[in-house]
Amino acid sequence: MTNDAEAQPIEPSTARHLDLRLAGIQRESRLPSVAAGIVRDGQIVWGRAVGTLDGRAGGEPADLGTQYRMGSITKPFVAVAVMRLRDAGRLELEDRFEDHVPGSQLGRATIAQLLSHAAGIQAETNGPWWERTPGGSWSELAGSPVVQRFRAGRRFHYTNVGYGALGELLARAHGVDWFEVVRRDVLEPLGMNRTTARPSGKAAPGWAVHPFADVLLPEPEHDAGAMAPAGQLWTTVEDLAKWAAFLGGDTGDVLARDTLDEMLEPHVVGDHPGQPWTAAHGLGWQVWNIEGRRLAGHGGSMPGFLAGLRVDLESGDGLVAFTNSTAGPLGPQVAQLLTEFREREPKSAKPWHAAGDPGVLELVGMWHWGPAVTVAKAVDQHLVLGEPGEGRGARFERVGPDEWVGLDGYYTGEPLRIIRRDDGTVSHLDLASFRFTRTPYDPEADVPGGVDEVGWR
Repeated sequence: MTNDAEAQPIEPSTARHLDLRLAGIQRESRLPSVAAGIVRDGQIVWGRAVGTLDGRAGGEPADLGTQYRMGSITKPFVAVAVMRLRDAGRLELEDRFEDHVPGSQLGRATIAQLLSHAAGIQAETNGPWWERTPGGSWSELAGSPVVQRFRAGRRFHYTNVGYGALGELLARAHGVDWFEVVRRDVLEPLGMNRTTARPSGKAAPGWAVHPFADVLLPEPEHDAGAMAPAGQLWTTVEDLAKWAAFLGGDTGDVLARDTLDEMLEPHVVGDHPGQPWTAAHGLGWQVWNIEGRRLAGHGGSMPGFLAGLRVDLESGDGLVAFTNSTAGPLGPQVAQLLTEFREREPKSAKPWHAAGDPGVLELVGMWHWGPAVTVAKAVDQHLVLGEPGEGRGARFERVGPDEWVGLDGYYTGEPLRIIRRDDGTVSHLDLASFRFTRTPYDPEADVPGGVDEVGWR
């Protein structure tokens, strides 16, 4: 991984705590092996593996270079490759899938709906349990037939089949297998050389652990064919840590940062009756809103394997973890390890420096939207009206002389224009047609609808 910032070593007491927690997870959940790493500033600052590849005392120990199957963490790699096509002008997210891959029965679902699991497509294949049986061709999958369970766009409905379809889209767009596209355009530029479509080098075998006895059963491994884009990839802690750094914003030349931000916007809420909304799906990424903190990543499972990736989007801190067991609470455990790391190792605040633009001083201070009072501040090259996250508070970014655009909440993407008098001084602000004046309903500021001639009474 490359990053201009130098990651600071963590406290020995924190490393010891995480070591003990991971050892406890391995023992309490009866996992043959478990491997995990924490990423800060683009680098692994803590990593550990516990257990052996065959789950037996004296067996070959797991390490951070051991390959595990990542399962559905494969999906964000496919999604990034699709978004690269969009950024290159070769497709639009509003395009119907059939415009690029004709002849299937996926209805009129759009590419965006497939990426965000909002297409209503059936979750699994019609044939035998695809995760445990060799896969077939796209024509066999599409002709099975694949059907819609719900109207496209109605609701979140996770679909492995939908990502099989996106893999076919990549293959037809590039003229090569979907994995070759991902390898060439995503993995290789990020230096993820130990991420492969099938196990290579030191790799953990997949096991099922009996629920009532300390015995193991080997799980099958095969090429999933057309369903491979839903969960085929194998990787290591060291490699997936680079993907965590990517998710934290270190996108290099693989993807524009604005495109990553677009992918991380919640598109469809995961609605579970009787539970609060804390999880949603973006374009290929799972996103969580936990106690006011926004996290993103993805979970993964295949017979014999569980995997987890979570990144705190504010700090960029992330955690990756794997085990070679079919069942277990790895997802919640990953989330808890990251929380404990952040609590014990808070990221130091950047020093304040006087780097503001004196040219915006004429815009700061008190403004009035009708009788309501709003304070404008200049913060980090942004003009801020109110408090972002509260009401209609928002940051604005300069896009031209006296032209700004909203970055938050209600005013995201909306224009803010600075209206000047003939002498060049600021008269008022025009925000998406709303008029902000220095005094409430200033009659000199051309308030739409006019101001009563008698005035305040």
